[in-house]
Amino acid sequence: MTDTNPALETPTDLARNDTRTVADALNAALADSYALYLKTKNFHWHVSGPHFRDYHLLLDDQAAQILGVTDAIAERVRKTGNTTLRSIGDISRRQSIKDNDRDFVAADEMLAELRDDNLTLVERFRDVKQASEEAGDNATSGIVDDWTDQAEERAWFLFEASRKG
Repeated sequence: MTDTNPALETPTDLARNDTRTVADALNAALADSYALYLKTKNFHWHVSGPHFRDYHLLLDDQAAQILGVTDAIAERVRKTGNTTLRSIGDISRRQSIKDNDRDFVAADEMLAELRDDNLTLVERFRDVKQASEEAGDNATSGIVDDWTDQAEERAWFLFEASRKG
């Protein structure tokens, strides 16, 4: 269901159909960002083992970084005159990153899963990049590069932290 409330019609010089495509890509990335944030916090709370302190701090830093991007993503959607996520249910319908509700996950499995999930988020950001460039949305195209770089860095840190030897 689409809102037709004129109060939500943010002024923009971008074509409405194009901005809807960008907004859809941004909302998918936002849903995955929230899913990744919650999973990262879950693993932060439940990590155990000989590298507990290092992993606990790493995951807390990464969760804070992920959460910090969510507002910017949602505001980009609104700046293009569209609406963004409204609930946990909305997130669950759009997310591609799978939840992990297991009672116990070994630390090395946590790191590997989060690494892969960050790379999934990179794919979502690349979808945003493509949609924004096709729409002529220079602002979204530019800012998504930073979000992509952050997700790639998180994946790299998780990969390096999980190396043996």
